Amino acid sequence: MSVAGSLAGSFAYPRASAGPSPSPSVLPSTAPDSPKAAYEQLMAGNKRWVSGALQHPDRDPTRRELLAHKQEPYGVVLSCIDSRVPPELVFDTGLGDLYVMRTGGQAVGPVVTGSVEYGPLVSGSPLIVVLGHQRCGAVAAAYQALKGGKPLPGNLRAIELALRPAYEQIATKGGVEPVESMARAQAKLTADALRGNRDLAPMVSKGTLAVVSAYYSLDTGQVEVLDGAPS
Repeated sequence: MSVAGSLAGSFAYPRASAGPSPSPSVLPSTAPDSPKAAYEQLMAGNKRWVSGALQHPDRDPTRRELLAHKQEPYGVVLSCIDSRVPPELVFDTGLGDLYVMRTGGQAVGPVVTGSVEYGPLVSGSPLIVVLGHQRCGAVAAAYQALKGGKPLPGNLRAIELALRPAYEQIATKGGVEPVESMARAQAKLTADALRGNRDLAPMVSKGTLAVVSAYYSLDTGQVEVLDGAPS
């Protein structure tokens, strides 16, 4: 954590020479309020990430103060725990923009599903993105365990079982990159389940919520949309 506050009277830190300064904060009321607008804003942020033209929006003390008592994130992202896939950076977002849940291989259970539901049901977030990624260690481990019939140890077994439907979907198809196919299948199956969720399905039907599955390339930084993009 920064110690700038305690040392402010002694000296000033030099301004970083690389990268743009964070964009000025905006009031929460200016956030996108429709699935399409939220989706477009997220994907525009990913384009900046890929090109390196980052804006680092809403990451300043003013924004922090604006959000101190209330938040209304416009998006929910369920992604993997992988250290190389931080959604806030991948989509070039700032404070108060996203609810983020991260589990191994996007494995879900009641607590995770409830956490995803919180955004749309409580804050009115119009967009959910389930983000799988390239070379996912959790998916690879589950694939090898299921293929070889050797269960993963301890609580990793829960991740393996949660990913079994994705494994079963791709097991009969073969292909040269079964782990990547499984990662994509996992993202799509999880998004499908959320889209058909008893509490979320009515919002999807009314067009006030979109649930998108996507796949992140570690090589390029690009987010590929698999299905569910709002039109």
